[in-house]
Amino acid sequence: MSEHQFAARLEALLSEARAAGALAGLRAQLEAALREAAERPAQATARGGEVPMRYGMVAGSQAMQGVFDLLERVIASDVAVLIQGETGTGKELVAKALHELGPRKGKPFLAENCAAVPADLLESELFGHKRGSFTGAIADRPGHFVAADGGTVFLDEIGDMPLAMQSKLLRVLQEGEVRPVGSNKVVHVNVRIVAASNKDLRAMCRNGTFREDLYFRLAVVTIQLPPLRERKGDVRHLVRFFLERMKGELGREASVTDEALTLLERWRWPGNVRELENEIRRAVALSNGTIGPADLSPPIRTA
Repeated sequence: MSEHQFAARLEALLSEARAAGALAGLRAQLEAALREAAERPAQATARGGEVPMRYGMVAGSQAMQGVFDLLERVIASDVAVLIQGETGTGKELVAKALHELGPRKGKPFLAENCAAVPADLLESELFGHKRGSFTGAIADRPGHFVAADGGTVFLDEIGDMPLAMQSKLLRVLQEGEVRPVGSNKVVHVNVRIVAASNKDLRAMCRNGTFREDLYFRLAVVTIQLPPLRERKGDVRHLVRFFLERMKGELGREASVTDEALTLLERWRWPGNVRELENEIRRAVALSNGTIGPADLSPPIRTA
């Protein structure tokens, strides 16, 4: 469906609703139309051609079509989802798509990287605390689960969550309640949990570093994101997309030579999409407007 056809469909729905006075029905139909537009493969025009984009992710490879097909089936539900994949593969983009196109859209979306917060502060970040409960607690703080009530909490790198916190998170999933640090009262919450990890959580369950009961609560549906090296053809799509983004971000317009693009496609990208984005940002900043092999990082141009 083209943009013009989509706009015409929305206008037709509005006209029908005005005539019938069916405002409730209009809302449902509009939401269905918006979801259809978000789920269909979109074409974002960028320098050098069209960039295939779906669910906010640039991808045209067969490896990513499996991800999109699974998203299409699960996005309208409210089940817990575990996103697995290497660092830089776009796990938070998937989490945001689940929230923004799912039943909790319009409600809060709060993300926390469990590996970036010290273990003694993670409980306060997630569950909140009462004033005076520890040094520095100068006021009551609700925590992510209370602040995101009705919405989604995204727990990135959950494999780094301490075991003691895992048991407390399990209680939230089972009972729908949290107890702030320093309080003897529980607060009932209604949140959707989306978790992500670059670790093998099943292996961690076997060696006792991750709770098996928590794993099964989180992994009602598991989405495995492929690394960029397995996404054949997506590097050139991503390069065009990032060149267009850098034009707005850095105020510089640039193109890439065929020789440089070949080198970029040969690199295995251990840092995945995030590494490629940083490489293009660097190349745009250093080039004279045309990115050639000499403008790429030494490991890429000499590989």
